[in-house]
Amino acid sequence: MLGHEIGHVVARHSAEHIAKSQFAQLLVTAVGVAASDEEHPGRGQQAAAAAGFISQMVTLRYDRGDELESDKLGVRFISEAKYDPRSLLEVMRILAANSGGSRRPEFLSTHPDPRNRKETIRAVSAERFPQGVPPDLVSHCKRVS
Repeated sequence: MLGHEIGHVVARHSAEHIAKSQFAQLLVTAVGVAASDEEHPGRGQQAAAAAGFISQMVTLRYDRGDELESDKLGVRFISEAKYDPRSLLEVMRILAANSGGSRRPEFLSTHPDPRNRKETIRAVSAERFPQGVPPDLVSHCKRVS
């Protein structure tokens, strides 16, 4: 998980998220002002609410992309530190198991479904190690799926 979190820092996801949020808020305000008029007093608020919902859905999509990018960077950082990147698969298994089947639909979540993340981790590991993960990398997981 540490490699994943370092990936967020290296990719500057926090700074990007703040900039996107500020821009989205500016757009929501502009839509509300543009839709306001004296004949329909609630129209501006309704338009701003709709714009806010759309903005939130777009922002969530970017958040999920950031998570996948951090997973990819995590595989890189973990393997460069001589750890087996497949250990991330066990982390995803634990996350999926702890959701207890009550996971929100992916399009409403800031994080991709752990099963999708496992696919990304496997693909990046295979790309990084086309001949297979070297046996000398350290693994701290008892179960890797």
